[in-house]
Amino acid sequence: MIKLQQITKIYGKGEASVCALDGVDLTIEKGDLLAIVGPSGSGKSTLLNIIGCLDKPSSGTYHLNGQKIESYNTNQLARIRNQVLGFIVQDFALIDKYSVFQNIAVPLTYANVSRKEQRKRVEDVLAQMGMESKINKPASQLSIGQRQRAAICRAIINNPDIVLADEPTGALDQKTGQDVVRLLQEINEVGKTVIIVTHDMSIAKLCKHTISICDGKVVEKI
Repeated sequence: MIKLQQITKIYGKGEASVCALDGVDLTIEKGDLLAIVGPSGSGKSTLLNIIGCLDKPSSGTYHLNGQKIESYNTNQLARIRNQVLGFIVQDFALIDKYSVFQNIAVPLTYANVSRKEQRKRVEDVLAQMGMESKINKPASQLSIGQRQRAAICRAIINNPDIVLADEPTGALDQKTGQDVVRLLQEINEVGKTVIIVTHDMSIAKLCKHTISICDGKVVEKI
């Protein structure tokens, strides 16, 4: 499903340049549950952003479902982000003044899904998370755990093939973090590919595979 070959990412120019990724080779099979671990500044999030079509490599090739992604234009990349990928970020990225429904329905709006269908899909995904009673609540009134569940709902609302999670437990207490990982495992169990960036090895051990990154290089695969 995902194949990276000699991926390099350099920010800046000349003496001010920084090499965030240095010749990364990586293959991720459909249905994998993969943890990407490494110290701060190692290139974990840069790698996730390239996989998620949020950034482009400076060199190398990226194939997603057999398609050469680095050659895609802005509109093509936006379509992939909306239809193939789902994103979960550490700070949840919810709009506080919006209701839970409005926050979760954002990807559906970009996909031109009808309002009636939006309502049905949001109700269904909230029911999966045990949050159906929160549908009309402003995001500002949710607990931290509920905010993360809402963020997961938004990530899976378009039924993406791949879910990308950047430090999804970083702002959570241990119990809530474990609950979130269990939800990600359940998403994986129905056939979705789940990729988690984390600094927490206890989270990584719950995944099927782990890769370690240091100084922009993959130094270990488990």
